[in-house]
Amino acid sequence: MRASVAMGWAALAVLLSSCASAPPVSPPELEVDLPQGWTALAARDDSLAPAGPDSVTLSLHWWESFGDSTLNRLVMETLTTNYDLRAAAARVEQALAIAGIQKAERLPQLNFNGSAQRSKQLFPGFPFGGSGGKPASALTTVYRTDFQLSWELDLWGRILKASSAALSDAQAATAEYAGAQLSLSGRTAKAWFTVVEARHQLELADKTVASYRRTVDATRSRYLHGLAPALNLRLSLADYNAALAMRESRRQQLDLAQRQLEILLGRYPRADVESNPRLPKLDSPPPAGLPADLLTRRPDLISAERRLAAAGLRVSSSKRALLPRISLTGSAGTTGNELQQIFDGDFGMWSLLGNLVQPIFQGGRLRAQVHQAQAVQAEVLSNYANTALRAFAEVENALTAERLLRLREEHLRESSRQARAAAELADERYRAGLTDLITLLGAQRRAFEAESAWIQVRRNQLDARVDLILALGGGFSLPAPEEDPTSRSFALEDPSLREDKR
Repeated sequence: MRASVAMGWAALAVLLSSCASAPPVSPPELEVDLPQGWTALAARDDSLAPAGPDSVTLSLHWWESFGDSTLNRLVMETLTTNYDLRAAAARVEQALAIAGIQKAERLPQLNFNGSAQRSKQLFPGFPFGGSGGKPASALTTVYRTDFQLSWELDLWGRILKASSAALSDAQAATAEYAGAQLSLSGRTAKAWFTVVEARHQLELADKTVASYRRTVDATRSRYLHGLAPALNLRLSLADYNAALAMRESRRQQLDLAQRQLEILLGRYPRADVESNPRLPKLDSPPPAGLPADLLTRRPDLISAERRLAAAGLRVSSSKRALLPRISLTGSAGTTGNELQQIFDGDFGMWSLLGNLVQPIFQGGRLRAQVHQAQAVQAEVLSNYANTALRAFAEVENALTAERLLRLREEHLRESSRQARAAAELADERYRAGLTDLITLLGAQRRAFEAESAWIQVRRNQLDARVDLILALGGGFSLPAPEEDPTSRSFALEDPSLREDKR
């Protein structure tokens, strides 16, 4: 019967503790007036603007929009093997463990103790002493078993608020993990585009060396036949060797880009990443949505909001620490001199104690804790506002870059086409003796620089597209408010982050 009473208290505790949950996501009001639309789209050329600004639907595997199978494979590899991401996953596990620890504070603590004690007592001077003048003695054996229960009745919700704050922290850590995945996939995509561009630049340097080599051969032939001065030969040799030096520089850039990508992949940096022969083509940009929508679309803003929610809950918890605390302690068990007696209810014993503690004088410690929690809340709110402003700026910058880089690419593509045609015409005229070497070398140099700049701006366009997707939150979606932050993943499933069901 008494054991049933103890179990009843435990069941009630479990029922009460089940109410612990993090508050639903609710972005706070900002002191900044948000525009109805992105200002970068206000002065745009309609033909260059992202379509559908009223809604945003981005795939979780957003990198597949580039249509590059190698990129798809590399990003998935990075999300599995990268050590920074594994560290972020470990931080999520830590936050979940802390939430579990805090949740346990609301539950009764039940311990089992079992002991066996055998002792010998001496009775010197006792009238009936032992034989041979030895003092009388007695051997005693005591067996004891008991269950000890302790439970603080969380009448004011102090522990509940602290538990909810820990759950909010766990949700924040999970959102940060999603942000780490998003950032890592973006860095991988950019690193891959850099490798492809570096290989293109090396191929262009090879073609430029070959072009200058033909010019050197033609100039040397003319010089040997007395048709060109030594100055022309030296000028052509100077540009040829400059092209050779540029080719070595391009090799170094390719080597560096490959090693940086391999580090992201968690591989040994051998500089042997196989790259595609072409940079991916861009399709239409994703819809940008509205500035206010960004607050529930980006994992860093969700994380900042969850930190703010946790800070508010800790303010409530610290205020409730000023109220009385009621706790119950009890024990039930058996004791006896024979082992079999501990299973006999006649040798049972129990105790139940209620305890009330009202803080009266703590030297201002409890109120200082309230003030500290409020100051932390103010700090976190300021950090949230700052994070939101940076997020808005990233979208505005990415939208501006998307438009201006497209214009630059169009101009540089035409510039490269015209410079290449001019170089071919100058080469024909030089070989026919209709133009001088200075004109030819200048045309070749402009053709190389124009095509190199065109390749670079195409890679810049790809980087800007990645920046826009990341600024919009990638494929992150806000989970519905749930009790357990682990019941739904904030991001891609990763082998290094698995929920322990024990």
